Amino acid sequence: MAKQPESDSFLDMFSRFGRDLKLPSVDVQSILDHHRKNLEALEKSARASAAGASSVLARQHEMVQEAMGEITRMAQNYQAHGNPQDLMAKQADFARKSFETTLKNASEVADLVRKSSTESVEILRDRIKDAMAEIRTGYEKR
Repeated sequence: MAKQPESDSFLDMFSRFGRDLKLPSVDVQSILDHHRKNLEALEKSARASAAGASSVLARQHEMVQEAMGEITRMAQNYQAHGNPQDLMAKQADFARKSFETTLKNASEVADLVRKSSTESVEILRDRIKDAMAEIRTGYEKR
């Protein structure tokens, strides 16, 4: 009859493997804690990215609504049988306002994306610094 394993736990199998190979003792809990912190940082970074994307989409929706309202107001004030110079001035004013609004909106969206990306990267950068400190501390103990 085949011998049943001592335990079904991966951690127990990992510990037994190291013991059987006569490897130096491994603090499995420290390894797990280290990786748990890594996963938590990735999750936090992903949440920050998702929140940033959500705020960008919400702001873009607002911008489209505002643009449609402005176009509607300008169309209502537009009279086709007016003075040609007045029509040209209105069209030029509309083009200028559209261009300025587009630039302003693009700049605002770029700022939102930059802030979101920066926050997400900072979370990961902080975790990398902490992980390196944990590794250094582990080597200094030996």
